[in-house]
Amino acid sequence: MNDLLDHVISAHGGRERWARIDGLQAHVTLHGPFWAVRGFSDKPFQETVTIDTRRELVRFSPWGESRLDFVFSAEDDVVELRARADDRVLEARTGIRSTYRGYGPASPWKPLQVGYFIGYAMWNYLTTPFLLDRPGVVSREGAEWAENGEVWRRLHVEFPSAIATHTARQTFYFGDDGLLRRLDYEVDVNVGAAVAHYVSDYQTFEGIRIPTRRRVHRRNADNSAGENWSIGIDVHDVGAVGQRPAR
Repeated sequence: MNDLLDHVISAHGGRERWARIDGLQAHVTLHGPFWAVRGFSDKPFQETVTIDTRRELVRFSPWGESRLDFVFSAEDDVVELRARADDRVLEARTGIRSTYRGYGPASPWKPLQVGYFIGYAMWNYLTTPFLLDRPGVVSREGAEWAENGEVWRRLHVEFPSAIATHTARQTFYFGDDGLLRRLDYEVDVNVGAAVAHYVSDYQTFEGIRIPTRRRVHRRNADNSAGENWSIGIDVHDVGAVGQRPAR
């Protein structure tokens, strides 16, 4: 365990508090030009996302239309469309990650592909930085980075294949307060696009510090961010779904 990760986890609420939370439910708005390019929505859309914090399991309600929910389970490698009324599985697919092969930067995605992308992403976002404490995740501190008048400490992270995420190797940037400022990655399912992803406007929900504003920019060759962002995620509130008693 490195001292930076210890500092970061403490700053976001601590291991003891996180260990008591079995799930989270968040109300989010997703917007930006990316979604229309992928054939999904040219207007902001709101979702209720429920995650299991113990395993990579995500549910969106509604999904596309009011009668549908979307479910992703990384453990089972399955994505599903379910009827909200009785939870019947209406459509399912395994091995969804392989279906993005051959797609170009402007190829439209099918609803299950959009759901998989948002599903694993939101699970990663809502569980960070505690995600970095999971078995099989390896991290090491890298060189500092100066941006926005601050000096950020960087954590280079490698994820095991059991965790669905943007790509195996990512870099997380933290301020002196231990809170996440930025993360860099290449999006495997989106033609390997290089991304600089900024987070801000932290609030405390259920004793956990969570950023409520996310903006995703293209990343330039010099590691700077492009001027315009393509994906915006705004978190309106977060609540616990199931809590274990304090020891």
